[in-house]
Amino acid sequence: MSTFMPKAQEISRKWYILDAADKPLGHTAATAAMILRGKHKTTFAPHVDCGDHVIILNASKAVLTGKKLEQKVYRHHSGWVGGLKEVKYSKLMAENPEKAMMLAVKGMLPDTTIGRKALTRCKIYRDATHNQQAQKPEAWTL
Repeated sequence: MSTFMPKAQEISRKWYILDAADKPLGHTAATAAMILRGKHKTTFAPHVDCGDHVIILNASKAVLTGKKLEQKVYRHHSGWVGGLKEVKYSKLMAENPEKAMMLAVKGMLPDTTIGRKALTRCKIYRDATHNQQAQKPEAWTL
């Protein structure tokens, strides 16, 4: 018996919906990253982008456990002197919960071309409405 090697043109992609309401942000992001990579498939190979599409709903209702809402800070630097920007997660979750979820998913994907391509298949929405009805997404059950 030989090892199965998936090819990029033979990959079939499905659409899944994750509901983040009243679930930890990190747990939802980890599940989304697993689906985006394709690790739930029996035909997974780390060198091929074989993941599926993910729609994350109710990002504003995701919860941060412990004291993360007050203590956790998102930092990025512009590259210029004195260009460090800091945003507390309490402000980030209130103003832009989609970005908070996207940062969590991005941190759980590999920093390679496959990871960057997988992140483009992730759609995040603040509430329970989405624009992907034509793709006939299924609810994620595992």
